[in-house]
This record gives sequence, structure tokens and C-alpha cells, in this order.
Amino acid sequence: MAASTSVNQPSPLDADPFALQSITKAEPPSGVDTTNWHRYVITQGHNTIVGHLQGSHASIERSVKEIVERLNERRRGKTGRVHLSPGRKKKAATQDES
Repeated sequence: MAASTSVNQPSPLDADPFALQSITKAEPPSGVDTTNWHRYVITQGHNTIVGHLQGSHASIERSVKEIVERLNERRRGKTGRVHLSPGRKKKAATQDES
């Protein structure tokens, strides 16, 4: 009997994960007097996300890697999380009005 290969197959959701493509220095947005802006690019298949953040290259890299991680978690579904909801409220015991 042949063994099932579906257990060893990678998930299609892992085929094209979101990935940080680049971080480059950028001009500040118009009307902003601050400096040290960066442009980041995140890709996933044919999708591209472009954003701008202010800070050091290292802090931007940490922030964008966290964004990528969350995007990939969302893409796979929120595994490992438990949604707790309150149970039904018990009816209060009624007292006789005598």
C-alpha cells in the first residue's frame, strides 16, 4: 500500500510568503520638517506594498520584519489562538413573593 504524500506536501499558503524586498533612504513627506525617513517595499507574489517610516535603518528593519511576520500569520490564519467567549449567564434564582 502506498504511503500518503499529502502529509509531507508544503501548504500552498507557504508558496509565496510576504517578504521584505528593500529599505532605502527617502525624502521626508511634503510638509514634514523631520529627517531620517526610509521607504520600504514588501512583496508577495505579484503584490507589492510600499510604505514610509521615520527612524534608523535598524529600527525600520525591525518594524518592517514584524509587519511581514504579521501579514504571513494573517495569510495562514490565526493558528494557536483561542477565542474565549463568556458562557451563558445563569438565570438568577427567583424568590417567592409571599
